[in-house]
Amino acid sequence: MPSTLQRTLAAASFALLCVALPASAQETVRIRGTIEKVDGAAYVVKNRDGAEYKVTVSDPGLYVGIVKSTMADIKPGMFVGSTGTTQPDGSQKAIEVHIFPESMRGTGEGHYDWDLKPNTKMTNANVEQTVAGVDGPVLSVKYKDGEKKLMVSPETVVVTYVIGDKNDLKPGTKIFVGAGKKQADGTVQTPRVTYGKDGLTPPM
Repeated sequence: MPSTLQRTLAAASFALLCVALPASAQETVRIRGTIEKVDGAAYVVKNRDGAEYKVTVSDPGLYVGIVKSTMADIKPGMFVGSTGTTQPDGSQKAIEVHIFPESMRGTGEGHYDWDLKPNTKMTNANVEQTVAGVDGPVLSVKYKDGEKKLMVSPETVVVTYVIGDKNDLKPGTKIFVGAGKKQADGTVQTPRVTYGKDGLTPPM
């Protein structure tokens, strides 16, 4: 990975840590939505629940793109994150897997409640090994307080991060704001916007 990308994404680590916190813990707002229009320095975003937010990005802002990846890109020793549902045997059925660049290793490490869908968990951990399973690959991952098996199916979305560009944020772009802070004027300010490139919806 180019050193410029390493440095830029290293700066994202702190912002990503905020993503791992419940929105209520810091009186923050988590947004998964689509940009409806650009209004000056603000983005009018329609959230997935139908609510409308006016989002501003603090200066200097961090823009991070999400692009498609594949299971073939995941190797032992990599640090990944995955949203999944708990299976009867304690494993996680992965809805998505996102590959962290090396500079973001350890970000949000652990296994905790998440709100992508009802009763989902987020697991950010180091990949120990990948083995073949009945329905697809199984990732054995380990984090500081434990370990999990992530069951990957053909429906699992695999993505990774790339350096983003503010100019990519246009009407129709799908974004994720993990820790936006509501302002007195009703707008939501965030230090970071994660967005899908080429029409992709950030799956986290």
